[in-house]
Amino acid sequence: MGWTKRQFVVQAFEEIGLASYVFDLTPEQLQAALRRLDSMMSSWNAQGIRLSYPIPSSPQDSDIDQETDVPDSAWEAVYTNLGVRLAPGYGKTVSVDTKAVARNTYNILLQRATAPLEQQLPRTMPAGSGNKPWRWDDPYVAPPVDPVLTGPEGPLQPIPYMRTY
Repeated sequence: MGWTKRQFVVQAFEEIGLASYVFDLTPEQLQAALRRLDSMMSSWNAQGIRLSYPIPSSPQDSDIDQETDVPDSAWEAVYTNLGVRLAPGYGKTVSVDTKAVARNTYNILLQRATAPLEQQLPRTMPAGSGNKPWRWDDPYVAPPVDPVLTGPEGPLQPIPYMRTY
């Protein structure tokens, strides 16, 4: 069972020292923090860090009590980085320890999200002696394919190269 968006927001407020004031926060402040959380997670998604976080189509569609499917290995990265983003708006200075944890956990997420691209050979490179003419009609390697990334499942499967005559 994953954390709800509210749990991430409350934990971020606790990280910046506003834990005892959580019940004094207005619904507007919680919604503002939720928008910051949604914004942070959508920017991470654009960078390739896909955590199965339900990103709303508009800020009005976001539900603070919605459960997320963020893996437990990323919880600390989410709430510490959210705390770092929220602190200036509340006049708080983030501790050096919190900043270090936020940076380290974010770097770990980046490391897990990155994958080396496949080497793309030029279209003019011969396929080699293993390319027998009765198997293929083209003596050259297939042209380079640009990978397209989408959603939490990763790269789309490219359409196989088909030669047109």
